[in-house]
This record gives sequence, structure tokens and C-alpha cells, in this order.
Amino acid sequence: MNDMTIDIARTALVLIDLQNFNTQRELAPYPAETVVGNCVLLAGEMRNRGGMVIYVRVLLDELLPQPADNPMKKPGSPAPPPEALHFAPEAQVQATDHVVTKRQWGAFYGTDLEQLLRRRGIKTILLGGIATNYGVESTARAAFDQGYELIFAEDAMSSMQADAHRFACEGVFKTMGKVRSTRALIDAFQAGTGDA
Repeated sequence: MNDMTIDIARTALVLIDLQNFNTQRELAPYPAETVVGNCVLLAGEMRNRGGMVIYVRVLLDELLPQPADNPMKKPGSPAPPPEALHFAPEAQVQATDHVVTKRQWGAFYGTDLEQLLRRRGIKTILLGGIATNYGVESTARAAFDQGYELIFAEDAMSSMQADAHRFACEGVFKTMGKVRSTRALIDAFQAGTGDA
């Protein structure tokens, strides 16, 4: 971990779609309980050091339906109940956290995420959430294209298939930034390499 320092003042923790509909899914390789627990640990460490914490939520009923061989929303399927879209209570969103609402997989397009980051002088984004190869990866690709440095909390994210998670973490994220465990990131914060 000594190959990386984290400047808390210029880093934002961005947590993707920790909503009831996602936390109630069967996930792999990590269950939702592990993912959310690790996200909460990272958020606590960031808040304790004055860092920026952003929770992103998706409005499922406003996703643009596109022709696809395997669409996420089947034609004629009912809208999700309102409580499915709420943040899972165990995600522990705080009043001081920022909330970004999106209507697609990625968290940048059509949202105020970039403005929040630029106004705070953020240069590094630490990512976690559900699902690795959908919302997290889409957000990471947009962030990478805009020149943000990226850190991925590998065990603070998961997907519906373990292979999809592994491919994103090993085959995509390591070419875009640094992939670390939650424990390694917290150790870096507590050792002082993560302090502002």
C-alpha cells in the first residue's frame, strides 16, 4: 500500500446504487451485506477526515428503454415499488453526504456530479457500489475520460456474476487506476497516508 497516498482533501468517495432493489439481489463474488458494510466503513473514514462522500442513486423507472437482446427492463413490466428505489437503511447515508440522482448506468451524464467534484477541487475518485460492471464501470469510464485519478475498492462492490466482477476489476479497472481492498484503504487512511 506504500505505493499510493490518498489526499483526502482532493478525493471523493462515490458509492453507486446502494438502493434496496440492488442490496436485495443475489450478488457475487461478495454478498450485498459485505459490499454495503465495506462502503459504510469507507464512508466513515472519509467523513472522519473531512472527505467528500457522494451516494449515487438511479431512478429505475426513468431509465431509457433501448432495443436490446436482453433488456434490463422487459417491455410491459411493472414499475418498481417506491421503496425499492430508496437507499438501503444499512447504507447509512448521512445528512452531510451529497446525493446524486441519475437516469442511466453512469453517474456523470445529465447529473450534477461533475460540478460537485470540480467545485471541491477533486482530482481522485474512490469508487464502490452495485453493480461492478454496470453503474461502477460506467461511472469509472466517464471519470477516466475526464482525467480523474481512480481508486477502486474491490470488495466494496459486486455484481450479479462473479466472472463479470473479476473481469472488470482485473481486466478494466487495473488499466484505469488502482484496485485495493477496503482494509488496505483504511490502513492507508489510519497510517496517515490518507490524511489531508
